[in-house]
Amino acid sequence: MTGPADGGRSESGAPLLEARDLTVHHGQLRALDAISLRVFPGEVYAIIGANGAGKSTLLRTIAGLHHPSTGSVWFDGTDVTRLRPERRAGQGIVMVPEGRRLFESLSVEENLQVGAAYARQGPWTIERVYETFGWLRERRKQLAAQLSGGEQQTVALGRALVANPRVLLLDELSLGLAPVVVQRIYGMLPEILATGLTVLLVEQDVSQALRVASHIHCLLEGQTTLEGRPAEVTADQVEAAYFGLAGAAPAGPPGREGEP
Repeated sequence: MTGPADGGRSESGAPLLEARDLTVHHGQLRALDAISLRVFPGEVYAIIGANGAGKSTLLRTIAGLHHPSTGSVWFDGTDVTRLRPERRAGQGIVMVPEGRRLFESLSVEENLQVGAAYARQGPWTIERVYETFGWLRERRKQLAAQLSGGEQQTVALGRALVANPRVLLLDELSLGLAPVVVQRIYGMLPEILATGLTVLLVEQDVSQALRVASHIHCLLEGQTTLEGRPAEVTADQVEAAYFGLAGAAPAGPPGREGEP
């Protein structure tokens, strides 16, 4: 993928996914402090920030794996804050977790079957995954533990797709992978988006996020430091927001870009 995802599909209608003033604690530590965001259909919305910024906590809270101290998560106009993770997945919020989290004692196909167990109706099937990621068919009987990191990440992505999500949450997709593997995986995004998916991703690789995202949202120590379209923010603004340098641009409101 050579440029930012087309944000044009998000120019009308209501947001598909919202976080409203989310505050999340890990014990006494405040991991997120009143974070709000709105993700519109068809967007690739990227959460960036250094280690410990709260990126994965935000994604896991949206998926239902963490409970907010205050605030709420809304999906398609409905408050889903109290729904369990599997209920959210059944409604279309599906996550590819950091570190893949495959069942290593199961085969590739068995891992895909796990994702399909509670699948919504939609275009993605195990056969469709095999067509998209051609090498998987030949390796379908191989144990997940025998795959390389990039291969495991592809299986984890396929496992999420067969659940037919409406919003796909990608947590550190490039973590620990060689650059060529990262480019190959991100190169699959156009076909994935063409099936009507919306993507919310966490990415520590800022350059990669800027290439694929229609909107970026930078976190620092659990707080928003910058929001906007990649074309509308400068490299200096991104650097200042990422590292907390003096002169960082103030964070915009959680509304859509271009709104008064």
